[in-house]
Amino acid sequence: MKKYLKRYWLLAIILVVASILRLWNLSKDPVSLFGDELDLGYQAYSILKTGKDYQGNFLPLHFHSLAEWRTPLYLYSAVPAIAAFGISPLGVRLPAAIFGILDVLVIYLFVYQLLEYAGKKTSNKAIALVAAALMAISPWSLQYSRAGFEVTEMLFLLIAGLWLFLVSLKTKRLLWLSVLSLVLTALVYSTAKLFTPLLLAFLFFVFRKEILKTPLKQLIFTIAAGLIVGIPIAYSTLFGGGAQRFNYISVFADPTMQSEVGSLRETQARIRGETGSGLSPSISDRLFYNKFTYWGKNIARNYLGAFSTNFLFIKGDPNLRQSIGIGEMYKIEAIFLIAGGLLFLFDKKINIKIKTFTGFLLFAGPIPASLTSDGGNHATRLILILPPLIFLVSFGIVGIYKILSRRWARIFVFITSALYLLSFIFYIHNYYYPYTWASERWWHYGWGPAISEVKSIQANYDRVIISMRGEPAWIFFAGYYEYPPSLWQKEFPIGNDVEVPGFGKISHTGKYYFGSPGPDVALYGLGKFIDAKTLYVANASEDGTNLIIDPSGTPAGLKLIKAIPYPSGEPAFYIFSGI
Repeated sequence: MKKYLKRYWLLAIILVVASILRLWNLSKDPVSLFGDELDLGYQAYSILKTGKDYQGNFLPLHFHSLAEWRTPLYLYSAVPAIAAFGISPLGVRLPAAIFGILDVLVIYLFVYQLLEYAGKKTSNKAIALVAAALMAISPWSLQYSRAGFEVTEMLFLLIAGLWLFLVSLKTKRLLWLSVLSLVLTALVYSTAKLFTPLLLAFLFFVFRKEILKTPLKQLIFTIAAGLIVGIPIAYSTLFGGGAQRFNYISVFADPTMQSEVGSLRETQARIRGETGSGLSPSISDRLFYNKFTYWGKNIARNYLGAFSTNFLFIKGDPNLRQSIGIGEMYKIEAIFLIAGGLLFLFDKKINIKIKTFTGFLLFAGPIPASLTSDGGNHATRLILILPPLIFLVSFGIVGIYKILSRRWARIFVFITSALYLLSFIFYIHNYYYPYTWASERWWHYGWGPAISEVKSIQANYDRVIISMRGEPAWIFFAGYYEYPPSLWQKEFPIGNDVEVPGFGKISHTGKYYFGSPGPDVALYGLGKFIDAKTLYVANASEDGTNLIIDPSGTPAGLKLIKAIPYPSGEPAFYIFSGI
């Protein structure tokens, strides 16, 4: 034990730091569970209680949620945490945090093995340690490790699979486990469904000589493992609903395509001097302005956007659930990324296979995201490129250190450490302070306190109506209430419409109804339609005044039971009853 501690003490410290950064205050930061996290938590809760998803499908390979089909592996991984902590931030997010910590470990193992195979054994441990340290404090990794996102598990399986693959080229015994790990990535997040087949084909093409030296028994076992897991995934993706989300978000489904192409063709006709309506496009118009050029332009823009300084180092993902708005990587890393890329490319000690391998990971990673409508700055879909980026940055840091004299190397370490520390402090400050208020609506804050209040007082009321203004209320109610999945499966509210005076036809399950007052009623006319035994959970946007500051503005005929504020103090929800 002492031997291993002495050898790996730096890695142990890095893992401890990674754990603290991912687990500290996990129940409160981010500020709330957002809709997809609640959906995931309730699906896992339903599996735990009934063995079925909340639509009644037994142990599905793809989960049918309210608006889409979800990949299953993270969801099943969350069941033990949900069993221990319930549908809570800790229950939903703990698996992501654990896989985020494991990502730090496997990036060390992968980089170490990659450089050993490449023939650069003198620096492999140093570069691997730097890579682990950078993954531990990476804004991109931290953002996804602290919320119920599936991609930290996908990264773990991907990096572990690549490490096992490199090991198997020598031992010939772990190839099946490598393939199994890589194939399983497709069950975690949808981008892997395209990337993983490309990766497996690439690995076989580049390393086929080494692979074919594997004993026949091991090869057969490897192929069998890949097919046993891969065929059901492929079938479910193609025929079982797994491709539904891609059909919704792909660039090929853009509803504006036809009108934009038509507008471009009309502009060209006007430039030629044509007038009137019903202009006929010329052959050149059809050649240069059609659905294929339109799709190609968007795909190219998305692909190049993945490597833009705006995405990587300045603003990051514009979605405040997926970034705090300061870039996916630290600005200082732009220098080391360029230096690392050049040093790696021109290092004669590194064989061409490893250079090609690293290049593939970097430049093939954005392909799945580039085929989606907003894939050029979507950090979730682009996280596949994080491992090669961290590797090249680490290679650059150690490479620069190696070529400097002892004096300048010490200065370089001091300056680099200081800049990283300042960057990290700035990131942490923003994450725990300004970001909380800036992102409170993105994280759907207010639903938890509102539904908890309803749950505590619902016995005093005959009917509870929950507003559908803004986000659909079904999953927030089911998740935060921990509504019995067996009842939810029987009385699934979608389409279960009943007429409620003042609301029109709205859905319900039991005594819980989901809808908002009709436009001719609105909140200020609602007092005529609900009595003292009815609760109405209203979105604060339905009222034009701040009832937290001035409760006297409560609409006539209604009694304000409770006002739920955002962390910033602005009103989020109001709970009313009739009088």
